[in-house]
Amino acid sequence: MLDLILHFDKHLEVFINNYGTLTYFILFAIIFAETGLVITPFLPGDSLLFAAGAIAAIGSLNVWSLILLLIIAAILGDTVNYWVGNYIGPQAFSGKIPLLQQHHLERTQQFYDKYGGKTIILARFVPIVRTFAPFVAGVGTMSYGKFITYNIVGGVVWVLLFTLLGYFFGNLPFVRANFELVVVAIILLSVLPAVWEIVKGRTAGQASAGS
Repeated sequence: MLDLILHFDKHLEVFINNYGTLTYFILFAIIFAETGLVITPFLPGDSLLFAAGAIAAIGSLNVWSLILLLIIAAILGDTVNYWVGNYIGPQAFSGKIPLLQQHHLERTQQFYDKYGGKTIILARFVPIVRTFAPFVAGVGTMSYGKFITYNIVGGVVWVLLFTLLGYFFGNLPFVRANFELVVVAIILLSVLPAVWEIVKGRTAGQASAGS
């Protein structure tokens, strides 16, 4: 799985050679599963978008068709995840549901408790949390009307950002030769919004304590 994430560009080229236009639906299914199923947080998200954008830049995929499909997949995945969480309810935290990784669930709950609705947008850029955030929102008290707004904004920004980064920069010689390092850098950059929120929250807390 680590090899799939770090070298998704090579795997994607094989997909296109073997499946042609079906590659669009394979990518749709991966993004849907990564955002929509709490049992598949290990699937590539950021690296997939970046690699897909890079492949689109050389003409193997249509970038705008790709972006539209993956935005739909991201929004639909989060929506399904929300309603699954809503259906299961608080028993999700009982530890008795098979395949539900409690430490990921608890980490996301803490993230959600601290940042509320913004979690749905911020989580798009944080692997693992991205998969569990809509589920936790469904378990909690966030209304669907509020959730879908954050869901759409986060899905559109996430897909556009990483796909277009891949489209414009993914075929630079250095990037092609060091794709795995670029993926690691993307993951690190992905968590910066969350780090910023944490630092900002602590700074505000210290200022309140000192006043």
